[in-house]
Amino acid sequence: MELSIIILSFNVRELLLDCLKSIFQNKTGRDKWQVIVVDNASTDGSLEAAKRAFPEIEALQTGKNLGFAKGNNFAVPHIKADTILFLNPDTVVVGDVIQKSLEFLKKDPEIGALTCRVELPDGSLDYSCQRGFPTPFNSLMYFSGLSRLFPKSKIFSGYSAGYCDTATTHEIDCGNGTFLMVPKKVGDKVGWWDEDYFWNGEDIEFFYCVKEAGYRAYFFAGGKIIHFKGSSSGLWKSAKSKVPKEISMATAKHAAEAMRIFFKKHFYQNYPPVFRDLILGAVTLLEKYRLLKITVGVKHE
Repeated sequence: MELSIIILSFNVRELLLDCLKSIFQNKTGRDKWQVIVVDNASTDGSLEAAKRAFPEIEALQTGKNLGFAKGNNFAVPHIKADTILFLNPDTVVVGDVIQKSLEFLKKDPEIGALTCRVELPDGSLDYSCQRGFPTPFNSLMYFSGLSRLFPKSKIFSGYSAGYCDTATTHEIDCGNGTFLMVPKKVGDKVGWWDEDYFWNGEDIEFFYCVKEAGYRAYFFAGGKIIHFKGSSSGLWKSAKSKVPKEISMATAKHAAEAMRIFFKKHFYQNYPPVFRDLILGAVTLLEKYRLLKITVGVKHE
């Protein structure tokens, strides 16, 4: 077995089936892949439908919604390959992106994490597939809108990294968990997904730990997937499924909590108390603003 693909799914039945279809349509006879679907206590019959349509998958049921980090970790004891691909269920694999990504990663033992080009349904880039870390300064530039005004500036666009050439493969600080390929030895070293995070921010933490462990992370431009972003949370316009408002509200709260967790883990001690309070207060204001938008029916993007 050369690759274990882990797909954590929550109430996106049709999207999950489309994702699996795209995987097996693009899999060749030479590819030795293990495909694991972890169902995070869906209520739409996702896992049963997936097993009927694709009996070759390995199906796991968590029993309750464990969140993204713990849900993915649930599959780790079952992996059989030396390389793992964490793949979101609301994605469509295009062509041989998995094979090319795997080939590129295996050429360099210093690569600890790799993501490919992730496009939204309109063909635009999902910025989170190649970005910087959300330091307090980078976050301020992003949420103030200055990164949009100056997308090619390394100063103002440190988080969204609009200055990078996405037509070429390059080293990055951080990608996302939508398509995350990682050697098993690296996952073992960093302890896999940090379960302090429930939903959101855990991919940033993963990349941070990979870099701290001395490995490099890469954006691979030689292939792509399509991401119907927000289909489980309902927070993005690119979502392909209707999500109950209470789910979106809970997800927005988890996103804000993820910001607090990341700041406290990595930057809290670097600032005097007054700045700590200001930063955490800003996160609370952002959380309230996002909850208000959900209440009136406005999505993030």
